[in-house]
Amino acid sequence: MTSAKLAALASAALFGLTAAAVPAKASSNVNFSFADGSGNISGNLTLTLSGATDPYYSGAGFVVTGISGNFTDLNVGINNATVTGLVPINNATPEATNLLAPFDFSRRPTPGAFGDALSYDNLYWPGGSPQTATDYLPSGGAFDIYGLMFVLNSSSDVVNLWSNGLGFGLGVAVANADTLLDYQTIPEPSTWAMLLVGFAGLGFAARRAQRDKTAAA
Repeated sequence: MTSAKLAALASAALFGLTAAAVPAKASSNVNFSFADGSGNISGNLTLTLSGATDPYYSGAGFVVTGISGNFTDLNVGINNATVTGLVPINNATPEATNLLAPFDFSRRPTPGAFGDALSYDNLYWPGGSPQTATDYLPSGGAFDIYGLMFVLNSSSDVVNLWSNGLGFGLGVAVANADTLLDYQTIPEPSTWAMLLVGFAGLGFAARRAQRDKTAAA
């Protein structure tokens, strides 16, 4: 990642994040909203959970089977676009050294995305995600470090939304069939101590980028 991109990430505004509790049984919906302080990036999502969990993490990591809502990224001209569905899981093979990747680990070819791929698994963790990569310790978010990938109706764009770990905020990537359009880390929270943690999280964002690059090799 370039120094200019790291500087842009360091100056990103704080964001608000809300997620409803989810029953541990049967199909259910959960609302998930996020926004940065600048108003450039935001989303209001309703996730449909199947009630099934990822086979590798039995009893956790609920499979997201449906999604609706809207998404904005003014950095690339997307304003209140309708979310129309998930990118299907393709059960890609993770790095041989990654022994913790979920069964639903997947990749989408994305030219210009740190090795030409973005990773995702379309899992939601109501109790906070565990460590899901052997070489990446942060955990605890509503998503894991692979996250959701969904489609927008306004274009051929897709959005990858993941957690960098509790206290390290969300990662957001926007891509089309030709290239990676945007890649941002939005620092999480509200106290000065957590703000400093957010800046430290930039290193973890760079690590995610490197992992995507290595995984695509």
